[in-house]
This record gives sequence, structure tokens and C-alpha cells, in this order.
Amino acid sequence: MDRIYNGMPATQLGSKGWRKPWSGGNGGSCVEAMRLGDGRVALRQSNDPDGPALIYSPHEIEGFIRAAKSGEADFLLV
Repeated sequence: MDRIYNGMPATQLGSKGWRKPWSGGNGGSCVEAMRLGDGRVALRQSNDPDGPALIYSPHEIEGFIRAAKSGEADFLLV
């Protein structure tokens, strides 16, 4: 793969290695994550595996997970 970038087609990252850590009984619409070889993390929508992949640095993912665990993302809950 020549270049990994934010918004690239997720299919260009391959089909192996995607996981559904946030699966939530919502009819199969889940966020899938893949750790890339350089430590970055790719996210995609499971019901659109050919759609764009969002690419995050290890620091960005760590910050998001820490904030979510501490309740800073609770405003997103209905």
C-alpha cells in the first residue's frame, strides 16, 4: 500500500484485521477498528465496508478512549 490517509476507501486497507469492539445490538450497524502496522488506528462503518476509513494516531485514539471512560463523551448518549 502506497499511502494511508484519512478518508481513503477502507477496502484499500484489506479485509483482514477489522474488529467490532463497539458492537451493540443495533441491527448490525457497528464501528469496526483496525490497528495499522505503524500504530495508527483505522475506523469504518460496518454496514459500509467499502466506504471511507478514518485514520487516527495512537495519541488521538488514546485520548478519545480515556475521555470516554471518564464520562466526557456521555453527552453523546440519548
